[in-house]
Amino acid sequence: MHFHLRLKTLSTFILSAFVFFSIESSSVAAAPFTTKTAGRNFATLQKRESSKITPVPSISATSLVYRGGSTATATMTQESNTGLPPAIKLLIGAGGIYGAFLYYGSLQEDVFRYTSSDGTQFKQAWLLQVLEALANVVIGFVGMQLTGATPNIPQQMFAISGAAQVSAKACTSLALANGLSFPVATLAKSGKMAPVMMGSLLLGGASYTLREYLQVAAIIGGTAIVSMGKKKGGSTSSAMGVAYIILSLALDGVTAGFQKRLKAETAKAGVKPKPYDFMFWTNFYMCLTALVISAGLNEIGSGLAFCSANHEILSKIIKFAVCSAVGQSCIFYTIANFDPLVLSTVTTTRKIFSVLLSIFLKGHSLSLTGWSGIALACGGIISEMTAKMGGKSKVH
Repeated sequence: MHFHLRLKTLSTFILSAFVFFSIESSSVAAAPFTTKTAGRNFATLQKRESSKITPVPSISATSLVYRGGSTATATMTQESNTGLPPAIKLLIGAGGIYGAFLYYGSLQEDVFRYTSSDGTQFKQAWLLQVLEALANVVIGFVGMQLTGATPNIPQQMFAISGAAQVSAKACTSLALANGLSFPVATLAKSGKMAPVMMGSLLLGGASYTLREYLQVAAIIGGTAIVSMGKKKGGSTSSAMGVAYIILSLALDGVTAGFQKRLKAETAKAGVKPKPYDFMFWTNFYMCLTALVISAGLNEIGSGLAFCSANHEILSKIIKFAVCSAVGQSCIFYTIANFDPLVLSTVTTTRKIFSVLLSIFLKGHSLSLTGWSGIALACGGIISEMTAKMGGKSKVH
C-alpha cells in the first residue's frame, strides 16, 4: 500500500515537472539566424518598446546530450530573452540535472550493492535498462504530443544508434554488478574520448594536440590509480568488472560514430527532429533492444521475482528510472535555453560530484595514493572542460 502511494506521488511529480519543461521548451523561437541578419535584428530589438513581446532569433545548435554517462545527438534551438529570467532558467536546468543525475548515480550504485536476506544480489542489468528506457519512452511520447511530433524521421539509424547506446549503458551496469566500484566506473566513463580518438586516428587520419593526449592520459591514469589505491579491507575491482567498463567505452566510441550518421541521415531526409523526437525514438529502440536481450538471457522472470521479493530494491529501481527521465528533460531544457557549453560544464562537474559523493556517502576507503588518482583524473576532466570554454571564447 505504501509502495503504491509512493509510486503515485513520484508519477505526479515527474509529470508535473515534465509538463513545465515541455511548455517552456516549446516556447523557443525557431527563426533562422545568420550573420547578415544578426546586427539588423539586434538594432530592431533596441528600438522596440520594452512592453511589447518581440520574436527573438534563435541560434541553431547540435549538441551531445549526456544521460547518466551515455550520449544522444539532438538538434535544438537556443532561446534568448523570452519567458523566465535567465538565472531562473539556469537554476531549473542545471539544478534539475544535478539533482536528478546525482541521485541517479547514487541509486544505481545502491541497486547493485543491495544484498537480500538470503545473500543474493540483483544482477539483471539488461532488465534495468528496459525499465529505465521505458520511463524515457513514456516521457518522450508525452513530450511529442505537447510539442508536436516530426514526421518522416528515418528509423534505421535511430534503431542502430539506440541499440549501441543501450549496450554501452548495460555494460556499465554489468561492470558495477561484477564488482567494479562506482567511483572507478564513473571516472573511467569520463575517459570516453580515448576510444573516439583511437578510432579517428586509425580510421579517419585525425590529429590531436598534446593537451588532448595529456587530458585522456590523466583521466585513464587517475582511474587506474584510484582502482589500485584503496585501503586494505576495501573492495577490489574484479577482472570482469574492468572488462565490462572497457567494453562500455568501446561501445561509446561506436555510438558516437552512429550518431554522426544519424545526423547526416536526418539532414539528407530534410527533417529536423525535435528534442522529444530524439528522446522517444532513441529510447524506444533502446528499450526494444534491452527487452529482446533480457528475454534471451532469462532476466525478466528472475529479475521481477527478485524485485517482488525485495520491495526496497524495486523502489530504488523505479526512482532510478524516474530520475533518468527527469534528468533527460532537464538536459533538453538547458540546451533549448543556453549555449551547449553550459550543458557541457554542468555534466562535467556533475561527474566529479558524483564520484566525491559516492566516496563520502557509500563508505569507499581510499589511501593517499587513491586520492592522488582522484585529483589526477578530475584534473584531466576539468582541463577538457576549460579547453572547450577556451575554444568557444575564440569563436566569439
